[in-house]
Amino acid sequence: MRNGKKRVTTGWKATIAIAMANYIEAGAIIAAASSLTLWQAYLNIDSVGVGLLSALSANALGAAIGALLGGYITDKFGRKIVFNYDLLVYMFGILLIMLSFNFPMLLIGTIITGIAVGVAVPVSWTYIAEEAPSKQRAARVGAAQLAWSIGPTITFFLAVLLEPLELLGSRLIFFHLFVVAFITWYLRRDLPESQIWSEDNKKKKLELKEAKLKKSSVKDLFALKVNRQALFLLIGIYLFWNLTAGAMGYFMPYIYENVGGLSNGQANLLQAFLWLLTVLTTYFGFMKLGDKVSQRFLFGLGAVMGVVAWLILTFMPMNWVTLILFVVLWGSAAGIGAQAFYALWTSELFITRYRATAQGLMYFIVRSGIAVWSFILPILMEKLSFTVAGMVMIIFLAIHLVIGIGMTPNTRGKTLEQIEEERYGA
Repeated sequence: MRNGKKRVTTGWKATIAIAMANYIEAGAIIAAASSLTLWQAYLNIDSVGVGLLSALSANALGAAIGALLGGYITDKFGRKIVFNYDLLVYMFGILLIMLSFNFPMLLIGTIITGIAVGVAVPVSWTYIAEEAPSKQRAARVGAAQLAWSIGPTITFFLAVLLEPLELLGSRLIFFHLFVVAFITWYLRRDLPESQIWSEDNKKKKLELKEAKLKKSSVKDLFALKVNRQALFLLIGIYLFWNLTAGAMGYFMPYIYENVGGLSNGQANLLQAFLWLLTVLTTYFGFMKLGDKVSQRFLFGLGAVMGVVAWLILTFMPMNWVTLILFVVLWGSAAGIGAQAFYALWTSELFITRYRATAQGLMYFIVRSGIAVWSFILPILMEKLSFTVAGMVMIIFLAIHLVIGIGMTPNTRGKTLEQIEEERYGA
C-alpha cells in the first residue's frame, strides 16, 4: 500500500473480460495455422509466401510492431483507451482474412490482425496484474493464459469438425473469432481505468508541474541495473522459449502433415488435444499453485518437460506413439511454462510508469525474433531436414531453462508496491 491507502481491486468479472482478448488473439494464430495448407493450395502459395504469412502474422512481426505501439499508448494515455479501440481494428483484419480471394488480401488482413493482437498484449497483462489482489496475482494472470489456451483448443476442434468444408470451414472459424471479438469489445467498454496507473499519472503531472520529472523515464529501462537484470531474465526465457513455441503455434499442423504424413484433420485433432492439456495444467498447475508453491520449481518442471518433448519428436521416428508422447509432455509443460511466468513476472518487475512500455519493448524483441525464425524455418526444413530444425529448437529450450531457473525472482505473495520498493527503493 502506498501512503497508507488501501487499493481496491476489480473482481473476476473484469479479469475475465480482459482475458477473453487472449482467446481471440491465440485463436487468430491457430485459425491461420490450422488452415495454412488449405490457403497454400487455394492460392498456390510457395514456401516464401508461407514464410511471409508466418513472419508478419499475430505470431511474429505483426504482433511485435503492435506491442511496441500498445506499450507506449498504454503508459502514456491509460489502459482503458486500448480496451475501447483495439478490438475494432482486430475485427477489420479478421474480416479481410475471412473474405480473402487473393494472396495480397490475405497478407494485409494477417498483418492488421497481428498488429491489433500485439497492441492488446501489454495492456491485458498489465491491467490484470495491477488490479489483482497480491495473493491471487498468479491466479488472475493465469486466467489470461487459460483463455490463451482455450482459444486454440476450440479453434482446432472447430477445424476438425469443419474439415469437410475445406476452405469454407476456415472462413467460418475466422467468423467465429469476429463474433467473439465483438462480444468482448462490448463487455470491456465499461471497465474502469487502472487505479495504480491513475494514481501514478496524477503524481507524474504534479512532478511535471514542479519540474521534477526526468525527460524520459523510459531511459531507466537500460540505465538501472535492476531493470537490465529483469530484461535479461524476461527476454531470455520468453525469446528462447518462443522461438520454439511460436514456431509450433504456426507450423505444427504443417509439420505433422509434411513430416509425419498426417491428414489435415488428424493434425488439427492432435493439436486440439495438446492445447486441452495446456488448459488443464494452466488451471490446476499455474492458477492453483502459482501463488502457493515455489515458482522456481514450477517453472523448472515445465521447462524440463518441454526439452524432453522435443528430444522425443526430433530423434525418434514420427509415429503415433512418439507424437502422443510429445503432445502429452509439451501440452502439459506449456501450462506451467515460460508464457505464464513471463506474463506474471513482466508485470511485477517494472514500475507503473513504464510497466506496459517495458512489456511492449520486450514483446517486440521476442516477436521480431520469431518473425525471422518463422521465415527461415520452412526453408530450413525443406533444404536440410526437420531433424536439424529440431536440434536448433532443443538448444533454444535449454537456454531458456538455464536462465529461468537461475534468475527466478522472489515476488510471490507481495503487492506490486512492495516489489517496487524492494527493487527501486522508497
